[in-house]
Amino acid sequence: MTESIINLDSINPIEFFGVNNGKLDLLKKKFPLLKILSRGTQLKLSGAPEEVATAEEKISQIVKYLERNGNLTENYFEQILGDEEGTAVDHFSDRNPNEVLVFGPNARTVRARTANQKKMVALADKNDIVFAIGPAGTGKTYTAVALAVRALKNKAVKKIILTRPAVEAGESLGFLPGDLKEKIDPYLRPLYDALDDMIPAEKLSYYMTNRVIEIAPLAYMRGRTLDNSFIILDEAQNATDLQIKMFLTRIGASAKAIITGDLTQIDLPKNQKSGLEKATRILRNIDGIGSVELDEEDVVRHRLVKAIIRAYEADKERD
Repeated sequence: MTESIINLDSINPIEFFGVNNGKLDLLKKKFPLLKILSRGTQLKLSGAPEEVATAEEKISQIVKYLERNGNLTENYFEQILGDEEGTAVDHFSDRNPNEVLVFGPNARTVRARTANQKKMVALADKNDIVFAIGPAGTGKTYTAVALAVRALKNKAVKKIILTRPAVEAGESLGFLPGDLKEKIDPYLRPLYDALDDMIPAEKLSYYMTNRVIEIAPLAYMRGRTLDNSFIILDEAQNATDLQIKMFLTRIGASAKAIITGDLTQIDLPKNQKSGLEKATRILRNIDGIGSVELDEEDVVRHRLVKAIIRAYEADKERD
C-alpha cells in the first residue's frame, strides 16, 4: 500500500475537481482500485504502488493543461485520463501559448495579455536577467510579480525580493510621518497591490512574516548576495548608474531578476542621472540578458490611459 499527497497550489482547484466534484468523480471512476480524497488544495491517493504512479502521471498532465489554459471541460478531462500516449496535453501546448501565470484568490487568473507582455514572459523563461521598459499601465510590474509568484509556487526559487528606489516626485523620506516602515510603504504599495491579487491574504502574511517574500528599498540591497531568489527592481528609472550596477552585482548563481522602468518618468534630482538607459544600452548584447520595450499598445488600464500617453508623446515630439 502506497500513499501520495499531490498539491494543486499552481492551479485553481475548482477547475480540477469540477462542479459538485464532477471531474473528481471521473478520476475515481478511472482508478477504482485507489482511495482518492480531496482536502482543500491537496489530493491524497492510497493504493497499490503501480496504480498510484499511473494516477500521478495523469494528474500531472491535467495540472499541466490547467497551468497553460486556466480551464478544462469534463470532456477534455476525460480525454486526458483515457489518453495512453500522453499526446493530448503536448498537442494543446503547441496551439495554446496563452499560459496562465498565476491563479490568485477567488479564482482570479493572471496571464500575459498583450504581445509585449508575452514576449516579457518568454524572455524571462530563457534569461536570468530581463529589462522591461515602458510607460505607466503597460503591465511591467504586474507581469514581473506574476512571474516571481509562479517561480515561488513551482519551487524554482526559495524567495521573492521586490525592491525599488525610495524616490518619488521630489518627496523626501525625512519629511514623511511615522517610523521607517511607514515612511517606505507608500513607495512600495504597487508591489503589495500586485501580490494581493495573486496570493491569498493568510498565505501572503505568512510569506511576509517569514521573509519568503521580502519588500525593501533599493538601498537595503547593498552588501547582500541574493541567491535562490526571484528579484524585481521596480521603477528603475529612479536608480542612479551606481545603484543599478550595485543591484545587478548582488545577483547570485541561482537567481533571476527583472528590472522595470519608465524612462519618461524620472523623478531624480536634476543633478543626478538615471542609470537605466545606460544599463539597457551596454548590457543588451550579453548572453543571458533580455530586453523588451512595452508601449501604449500594451496599456491594460482605463482606455483613456492609452490616449493620455499618446498625447504626451506627441507633445514631446513638438518640443
